[in-house]
Amino acid sequence: MPYAATGRMRRAVTESVSGLPRAFWWLWVSTLVNRLGAFVATFMALYLTLERGYSASYAGLVAALHGLGGVVSSLGAGVMTDRLGRRPTLLIAQASTAVSVAVLGFMEHPVAIAGVAFVVGMASNASRPAVQAMMADIVRPEDRVRAFSLNYWAINLGFAVSSAGAGFIASYSYRAGFLIEAAMTMVCAIVVFAKLPESRPVQTEVEKAAEPVVGLGTVLRDGRFMGVVGLSFLVALIFQQGSVGLPVAMGEAGFTPADYGLAIAVNGVLIVVMQIPVTRFIEHRDPRRLLVISSVVAGYGFGLTAFAGSLGVFALTVCVWTLAEIVNAPTQTGLVVRLSPVHGRGRYQGMYTMSWSVAALVAPLMSGFMIDRFGAEWLWGTCAVLGTVAALGYWGLMRGLPEEEPGEVAPGGVAPGGVADAPGAVEVTAAAESVAPRTDSVAAPRP
Repeated sequence: MPYAATGRMRRAVTESVSGLPRAFWWLWVSTLVNRLGAFVATFMALYLTLERGYSASYAGLVAALHGLGGVVSSLGAGVMTDRLGRRPTLLIAQASTAVSVAVLGFMEHPVAIAGVAFVVGMASNASRPAVQAMMADIVRPEDRVRAFSLNYWAINLGFAVSSAGAGFIASYSYRAGFLIEAAMTMVCAIVVFAKLPESRPVQTEVEKAAEPVVGLGTVLRDGRFMGVVGLSFLVALIFQQGSVGLPVAMGEAGFTPADYGLAIAVNGVLIVVMQIPVTRFIEHRDPRRLLVISSVVAGYGFGLTAFAGSLGVFALTVCVWTLAEIVNAPTQTGLVVRLSPVHGRGRYQGMYTMSWSVAALVAPLMSGFMIDRFGAEWLWGTCAVLGTVAALGYWGLMRGLPEEEPGEVAPGGVAPGGVADAPGAVEVTAAAESVAPRTDSVAAPRP
């Protein structure tokens, strides 16, 4: 029996990772290395208050400026992704992040720290539209949910490892943490430079004449897509409470920071353990239904926190909303790609990324106001309401969504959004063909 179970597990893992092009795996490695080096986001507040002796208010201001930098860069990076290309945008973003993070570790004046933190927020967030657009370019439509899930898994695996490592590094030297993050981010830039070809589809003269120019105005006038952006903002507000509302509420209830650490650790562990098997379950299922269900589960998962009176119950509520996160994240990213025109993916991904960046700014204000004025129970009730509203919104917006045709071939012999005409496409196409015989078990839609 153990042998049979091991065989099934090995087969499941093989099917989950097979059939994806070589370029995707280099992008995946770049993401993992980048998250393994994450230090600033984890320990910035402790660095400013314990190491530098600044107030908690100042630390909050710096965190807000870091988030504001991400909001500002989202749209700009999306435009760069479409105009300059995915690869140049990634190189600029990662090199800028490496330099600015290293500089931040040496800043001492409060104004200088705040200014450089804003730049770090801009640079670090600028790579997201390019990564997501490149992934959509190089992965076939029927494999995109699986690819986005694997990328999300790498983000969380890297963050889980880096969080533990960052604690050890901080006990030795905070500055070393900044320099290590800068070095590992530069390694990501080197990987992109050496291994990733440009994937931006080249628009022919016929396509240019037939397809209108995609600008930010085009994105803003796309009613259905902007509706999805608004709904993703609501969902992001809910999930952000895991890091901003939950620790405050647990502290007011008499729990220690260590208790919160144990409860929230369940989130990372579940994502690392469950992301791949859950992805196999949802991969070819209706994204509309998945988004409705995950929004409800997320809202009411946080809503259940109002009834938590012990560490075990808090951990149980984390389990509930983490399952919603595992389903929602890759499904929503895949939907954004599906609604984006091929030659406007960068701008569309930039707008989608901005919804999460704005939520990261609003969520702390929302949780602080509601907990101080009305109590934590009202915050958790509001999360349940937001989840319900998001679910109803997805149900309404997605009713007329046309069915996607997996494997549809565009002129040039690749799936829509492919890279047959892009520089370096030979390498990507060859990589995809080298694993083609193994894709039968995962490419066909499951009943």
